[in-house]
Amino acid sequence: MSEETRLVRPSGRRHETTQTAGMRREEAIRTPTMWAGIAFTAPRTFSGWHHHGKYESVIHVLRGVLRLEYGRGGERILEATPGETLYVAPGEIHREGNPADDESEILVVRGGKGEIVVNVEGPSSTTRVSRVASRSRSRPARARRA
Repeated sequence: MSEETRLVRPSGRRHETTQTAGMRREEAIRTPTMWAGIAFTAPRTFSGWHHHGKYESVIHVLRGVLRLEYGRGGERILEATPGETLYVAPGEIHREGNPADDESEILVVRGGKGEIVVNVEGPSSTTRVSRVASRSRSRPARARRA
């Protein structure tokens, strides 16, 4: 796809992205260093464990609830509701889903290079697959223990 300024209408989103049962991803923009799109998740549906390689991700909840499980053994949990935004660090092993009874809708923007999605067996005792320098981050107000 060319790297020029453009408008992508809902009818122009691509559906050929990697799909997970119960989740529908629609790619709006893809350049060599960025991916952006919308994802719809059915009620009570979760992805498998994965990471996004060298990509960092920003997820903004438009409708419903997004639950992100990550960290050592997958014990850390963040839940976001409409208007809230999550950041997922490069290489962070995680899974996301919708714990609610209604469909959720999120806007996802990823920046980086390489493989966009790498599926893994599950969380382990390490939090990230690559030795990304840890950054000082404030703990989100909605962070909860499982």
